[in-house]
Amino acid sequence: MKRIEHPLLAQSLGSQKSLVCFQFGEPDARPKAYIQASLHAEELPGMLVAHHLRTRLQRAQDDGRLQGQVVLVPAANPIGLAQRVDHHAQGRFEFGTSENFNRHYPDLAEAVWPGIKTRMGSDAAANIAEVRAAMGAWLEQWQPSTELESLRRRLMLLSHDADLVLDLHCDCESVLHMYCEDTCWPALEPLARLLDCRAVLLARDSGGGPFDERLSGVWWQLHDRLTAAGLDVPLPQACASTTVELRGEGEVSHSLALNDSQAIMAFMEHAGVIGSGAGEAPALPTLACLATPLAGSQTLRSSRPGVLVYLAHPGDTVVEGQVIAEVIDPTTADQSSVHEVKAGVAGILYAVIRQRYVMAGDEIGKIAGARPFRTGDLLGA
Repeated sequence: MKRIEHPLLAQSLGSQKSLVCFQFGEPDARPKAYIQASLHAEELPGMLVAHHLRTRLQRAQDDGRLQGQVVLVPAANPIGLAQRVDHHAQGRFEFGTSENFNRHYPDLAEAVWPGIKTRMGSDAAANIAEVRAAMGAWLEQWQPSTELESLRRRLMLLSHDADLVLDLHCDCESVLHMYCEDTCWPALEPLARLLDCRAVLLARDSGGGPFDERLSGVWWQLHDRLTAAGLDVPLPQACASTTVELRGEGEVSHSLALNDSQAIMAFMEHAGVIGSGAGEAPALPTLACLATPLAGSQTLRSSRPGVLVYLAHPGDTVVEGQVIAEVIDPTTADQSSVHEVKAGVAGILYAVIRQRYVMAGDEIGKIAGARPFRTGDLLGA
């Protein structure tokens, strides 16, 4: 194991932050897995999972079971970790720009297309290597002008050539769920099984340039560009990337983190990153949910302000028209004091908010529905 500190651009005199990563295995070994935690810096379960993963990965390396390589970034957002207002962590949006730390990553397909479109041949492995080299070269020449840009650049330099990418997040209050692009689902289905995922949201380009999709999306986007240009050359989906939502913000415990880290280790055995001490990877459990389109996920909102009371809870299967929550206005004396928020789709209520007072228009929960009905940017702020 190697521990490496990557200094970020210092945006103010006397203040410089560093990004820490741990590297396991040889730097040219394959497959390569990249795992990061807490890109939204107030989302802490992933940090504890990374802590336990580090121990398990070191043991696997010591035992000679590490066949590929793993890059582990246990605290992916040192900028957000330092942001506090009135004693409350503010790790989702960067103070200087109000930008979401998990949006606005560079479009690598657009960046490398002019240089690689004439260099693709009949060898799929050579084409993958060509694209990865082009991405690395573009990221190396990128000169960030802000601390935030330097963080984005460093995270992508560490991950752009990975076969597997796990971005560990959490929601406010939720069951464990995953977001990934539909082209990545076959490779990631074993992870959903092993983590006992209760919802999987699939999309192709959900919008906003999130970290995970900028890594997996480059492959299908370049494939589509090659096809549109009439170039019949092989370019596989060489990176499977996912955002894993490790339940709710308050669910930080050793028991959960140990289970999750073990599930991730088992997934890496199935993917060939780690060899199984028993000679073969462990059997996969039953998939606990069906994957559904992110475009079929309904965001529930309250049209009125008041005290929020949930009548359904994360993990519940709900039907269209079911009352999910009541919003109570204690200052009103008639029947209008109780406003019902009803499900517009049938599916799994997979996330709700932690606050119990809402204003008009506030989001209060999300339901994973089976039928797509939304278009445009599919992710929230």
